[in-house]
Amino acid sequence: MIELRHLRYFIAVAEERNFNRAAERIHIDQTPLARTVRDLEAQLGVALLVRAPRRLHLTPAGRELLAHARQLFIRLERVKRAVRARDARHREPLRVGVADGMAQPRMTECFHGWRAVSPDVPLELREMRATELAVALRREEVDAGFCFGAPLDEGIVQQAAWSYPIRALLPQGHVLARRRELSLAELLAFPAIVCHPDHLPGLRRQMDAIRCRHGVAPVIAGEASTLAGYLTRVAAGLGVGVADAGHLQTLRRTDVVVVPLLEELRFVTYLLHKRHPVRTSEALRRFIDHAMSFRDA
Repeated sequence: MIELRHLRYFIAVAEERNFNRAAERIHIDQTPLARTVRDLEAQLGVALLVRAPRRLHLTPAGRELLAHARQLFIRLERVKRAVRARDARHREPLRVGVADGMAQPRMTECFHGWRAVSPDVPLELREMRATELAVALRREEVDAGFCFGAPLDEGIVQQAAWSYPIRALLPQGHVLARRRELSLAELLAFPAIVCHPDHLPGLRRQMDAIRCRHGVAPVIAGEASTLAGYLTRVAAGLGVGVADAGHLQTLRRTDVVVVPLLEELRFVTYLLHKRHPVRTSEALRRFIDHAMSFRDA
């Protein structure tokens, strides 16, 4: 018998096109994941994947199953919410995904303000990666989300919500640590820490765009999968880096030196939601308007 577990695992593999990344995404080992997909193929009597050396490819049957499986999970989520809405004791929460380990004062102000203006709507926060946020929005497992940017998807709206100035990050004792201001070129003349494109894709994309725009190409000293790991690498002297003033205000690391940049550079935080205006709930419409009121003046 085909179970929802089979389809959930298959969707992860089909979307990632890689068993290892799919296993990381759904938090299981690669071996049972691959076995489950093989069981699904055996039950259906068709090949769903072509296993190439570097990348998996979907067969026509696999593409067909992926489309139907995605819709099935969306319908299940809608059924669950509709049933709960019929129960007068249940108040359906507004589900907001927070990706990339974000911890900004303006986001906190946004959530605090929402609870003040909409005490009738419970707020449920879910932490995840940016790629997981995009998937959760497509499946309607969350209503909205914040991140530094997710992969482009015609079904998902990404609106610039607010931004923070970018600051230079240096380890204690660095030759530039006593400077009052730095140019980006001066900073990136030294080996730099960057964000891993699979774990922090939006932040990596913004960093790459800034470097390209200013014509600087630093030596890459290492890649970080989390913001905390990024700051730790800089503090350990493995390389220089950059971060937005919002996170630096929240995290208050004393083991790194923060220096303003001469250029007016900013990292943008995006509000994401699914593009389905006909089905957008009143609570979600209100939340979008509320969040966008925090945009930069």
